[in-house]
Amino acid sequence: MQLFKFLSKTQSSSRLVNVILISCSVCVTYLLASVLLVHNLKLPLHVYSPSQDAYLTTTVEHIVFGIASNQNSWPKRKEYVKLWWKPRQMRGCVFLESKPPNVPSRDDNGTLPPICISEDTSRFRYTYRGGLRSAIRVARVVLETVALNHSNVRWYVFGDDDTVFFPENLAKTLSKYDHRLWYYIGAGSEIYEQNRVFGFGMAFGGAGFAISYPLAKVLAKVFDSCIERYPHLYGSDSRVYYCLTELGIGLTREPGFHQFDVRGNTFGLLAAHPLTPLVSFHHIDHMDPIFPNMTTTKAMEHLFHAANVDSQRILQQTVCYDRWFSWTISVSWGYAVQVYSKHIFLPDVLPVPETFRQWKTGNFLAGVYTFNTREFHPDPCQRPTIFFFDSLSSSKHGIKSVYKKSYENCTLYMGSPRKLEEIRVSTKKLDLNYNQAPRRHCCDVSPSTSGELLDMEIRECSEDELIYMHA
Repeated sequence: MQLFKFLSKTQSSSRLVNVILISCSVCVTYLLASVLLVHNLKLPLHVYSPSQDAYLTTTVEHIVFGIASNQNSWPKRKEYVKLWWKPRQMRGCVFLESKPPNVPSRDDNGTLPPICISEDTSRFRYTYRGGLRSAIRVARVVLETVALNHSNVRWYVFGDDDTVFFPENLAKTLSKYDHRLWYYIGAGSEIYEQNRVFGFGMAFGGAGFAISYPLAKVLAKVFDSCIERYPHLYGSDSRVYYCLTELGIGLTREPGFHQFDVRGNTFGLLAAHPLTPLVSFHHIDHMDPIFPNMTTTKAMEHLFHAANVDSQRILQQTVCYDRWFSWTISVSWGYAVQVYSKHIFLPDVLPVPETFRQWKTGNFLAGVYTFNTREFHPDPCQRPTIFFFDSLSSSKHGIKSVYKKSYENCTLYMGSPRKLEEIRVSTKKLDLNYNQAPRRHCCDVSPSTSGELLDMEIRECSEDELIYMHA
């Protein structure tokens, strides 16, 4: 009996040990399988990587600027750079051929980018007859800006000392693209002949152009060899274009960059801006002041008053109709409002009024533009009534901008828009969505309680809304 009890206890203990051994084996097997599975799948560990920042919105802090200038032009044109440079947010350099006398590397109380002195370029040949060999020095601004070796860079942006950038719009435009890939972004000339001569695939340097960080690093490595191969080219931007072409990269066009190869009154270009954020101006010295009774610099400052409140809406054209008087009203926000005393179909309003003069004379093609134009009537009284931007106010309820009439000595008649003295435009701050194609906004005209004042509201169009004169 005792032997039977002993054998029973032994068998029970053995079964318990077996259960424990089997359980341990299963656990070990599971752990080994889990380790092998994780290893094979190469699941990412929670370790910080710079790539985690890739999808953060691009801002001006991610951009490094290279600005080409010279001793003679910088004392005057630095006033243009002051318009847009934000020293606490921006990085970059103004490149001169030598240090100006009695000018520190950082002047004007830090309101300008630092001055960098370009490297000697005498070893490179320049054979373009009648050209300026300084084009080589200006071209190498690309290489020397990259060599500044700033951190956390997504884009390098290059321009001249008379290029005026709209920084928030520049960053917004570049944010459409993946900065980790190779991109060369800019625009051509407004003149067909300029593009034909220098290349339809070239970003014109005065308008400014952008190169993504990885492409700029590669370009900097090979750029001097390209300069040696192309001594016969005229300008700096041609040298950049040719070298990028050798790297197999084409231009990505953004119409917000403006070379402005025109002279005189640029009203037509500004009043009929394409449906895209305004990124840059150029050739400021060859333009009339864009607002009446102001100097060139003061007029640009006035435009920035509006741009600083709603940069994405600046110059955006909205067209609406006053059905009480059959007026057609075109708003270039932050700049001007035009009131036509008759009904004009929207597609007939959008072509650019040819208010400007040709960049060059003589050649027929020099007057052929890369956009549709229409006549600007020589008689001011046959033109639309123009109201220029005067002031604006902003609150949580929206933005109100005021436009006042530009006076012309014309005969008044019943129902004439020339009786108006002021137009007030209400808007919400614009935040463009690049996940869809841009769409022009609609607007409503309020019945006037005074013959001298007109109120309008710009808004998003409803889904199936058409912009036309309603009966």
